[in-house]
Amino acid sequence: MVRVRGVVAAQKRKKKVLKQAKGQFGHRSKRFKQAKRSVIKGMVYEYRDRKVRQRDFKSLWIIRINAACKEADTTYSRFMNGLKKAHIEINRKILAELAVSSPGAFKKLVNLAQC
Repeated sequence: MVRVRGVVAAQKRKKKVLKQAKGQFGHRSKRFKQAKRSVIKGMVYEYRDRKVRQRDFKSLWIIRINAACKEADTTYSRFMNGLKKAHIEINRKILAELAVSSPGAFKKLVNLAQC
């Protein structure tokens, strides 16, 4: 039987990991073992922080909507409940954008939610 050596595949794997670890500090970018650990940990942080970013943005939108509601003499919870009862389906991202960029349109929504 012919002896098969996996040199090419192993080199490809190592090269891929070291390329991903580029920019890391010290041996994390030079040595394969440390680079592999660092890349895996980095991917874990990357996945986790995508979820954290979504949470942060949602809380920012809620803060902006709440501030605009206070100017219109209502609370956030009453406003959102009013929108739900009026069958107006607008997500928080768009509501926050309306509150910041066009307060007149937001006031109209508040009036619709109070009826």
